[in-house]
Amino acid sequence: MKRNLLLKGATLSTGRGIMKRGDVFVSDGLIRAVGENLPCPPQADMVDLDGMLLSYGFADLHVHFREPGAPQKETIRTGSMAAARGGYTTVCAMPNLNPAPDAPETIAVEQAIIDRDACIEVLPYATITHGRSGHEVVDMEALRGRCVAFSDDGSGVQNDGVMLEAMRRAAELDCILAAHCEDNSLLRGGYIHDGRWCAAHGHRGICSESEWGPIRRDLELAARTGCRYHICHVSTKESVALVQEAKRSGVRVTCETAPHYLVLCEDDLQEDGRFKMNPPLRSSDDRAALLEGLADGTIDAIATDHAPHTAEEKSRGLEGSAMGIVGLETAFPVLYTALVLTGKFSLERLLDALCTTPRRIFRLGGALQEGALADLTAIDLDACSIIDSRNFLSKGHATPFDGMKVRGAVRMTWKDGSLVWKDPE
Repeated sequence: MKRNLLLKGATLSTGRGIMKRGDVFVSDGLIRAVGENLPCPPQADMVDLDGMLLSYGFADLHVHFREPGAPQKETIRTGSMAAARGGYTTVCAMPNLNPAPDAPETIAVEQAIIDRDACIEVLPYATITHGRSGHEVVDMEALRGRCVAFSDDGSGVQNDGVMLEAMRRAAELDCILAAHCEDNSLLRGGYIHDGRWCAAHGHRGICSESEWGPIRRDLELAARTGCRYHICHVSTKESVALVQEAKRSGVRVTCETAPHYLVLCEDDLQEDGRFKMNPPLRSSDDRAALLEGLADGTIDAIATDHAPHTAEEKSRGLEGSAMGIVGLETAFPVLYTALVLTGKFSLERLLDALCTTPRRIFRLGGALQEGALADLTAIDLDACSIIDSRNFLSKGHATPFDGMKVRGAVRMTWKDGSLVWKDPE
C-alpha cells in the first residue's frame, strides 16, 4: 500500500510555462491535489521542499541500457537508477540488443528484465528491420502493443524501398518510426566531424551529408506516406533547415538533439574517448543552428542518447574508442548551467524540451496536475557541484562534462508516488 505524501512549499512547474509556489498531495500513486497551503492529512508523510523546483518527471526518448546482450556496459537496473538520479521517470530504450527486439518473443526477453529490475518506466523500442539488418521490415502489427516506437538506432536503413515499406506500415498503424540517419557510403572510416579540428589533428572525418542526406530522403518518404517520423540525435545545421521546411509543409516530423550538441562543438575536442560519439560533435555553426532550432520549436525535444561502454572500450582515444557517452545523470545541471544561467533559454523552455514535449509527441502522458501519476522530480536550482563521473550510478563513466562546474541538482525523484532517488547530501 503506497503511503500518502504531501510535498510542501515547492516552486511548481506545471508544464504550461507557469511557475508558482504551492503544494502537491499524493495518494495511492496519484496526484490528488495541487494548490497553496494544502493541509497535511493524518497518516501522510510531509516533505518540505523549501522552494525547490518541482517538475513532472523528465522523459528521455533515446537511451541505451544494453540489456539483454551487454550487461557489462549497463543493465536495466543500473540504467534506470541513473535515470532516476537525473530526474527521469520515463525513458525509451533503444533496440541495439542481443537478441534484437524484432518479434514478440524477443522483445518479451527485454520486457521481463524491465519488469523485474527497472525502478522507473522503461519503454522498449522494437526494431524497424529484422536483426537491425536493414533488409526485411518486422511485423509491426504484432509488435506495436509491446513497444513505444520502431527504430534501428545505431544503424541507418540504407535501402530506400525498405524505408518506404516501413513508413507505409507505420502510417497504417499510427506508429512512430524513429530513425538513426546515417549514409554508410559517406562514412569512409571517419569517427569525428570532418571539420577544421579533424584536419588540424590528422584524424578521419564524418561529413555532415552522411546525416542530412538520409534525413532529406526520409522526409520525402514521410510526406508520401503520412508516417509519424521522428529523427534521432540531430547534429547539423542542414538537418535543422530540412526539418524546419518539412514542418512548414505539413510533414508529420519531430526530432531531438542531445545536450552535448547544444553545449559543445568540435573546438572542445580532446584526444580522449569521452569526446567520441555518433553523430560527432560538429562545428560551432552547427551548434548555433541547433540552439536556434530549439528556440523556435524546429527541434522538439532534448534526449541524452545515453550510451554506456566499459572503461576499456573508452580508453583508446578518439580513433580507437567505442562510439557513445553517458548523459542521464548530467543532462539537467549541464543544460541549466550552460543554457539557462547564460540567458540562452528560459527554464520553462528547458523543462518543456526535457519533459512536456517528449511526452506529448510520443503520447507518453503525464503532467503536474490532479489525476496524473505521481512521477515527480525535485530540483535544487542553487546547488553547486563539480561533475565527477566516478560517482555515477550508471556503469558507464565516459562524459565530456567530467570536471565541469554546474548549478542545479536533482534532490528527489518519485515514480508512482514512491521515492526512487534521494540525494544523500
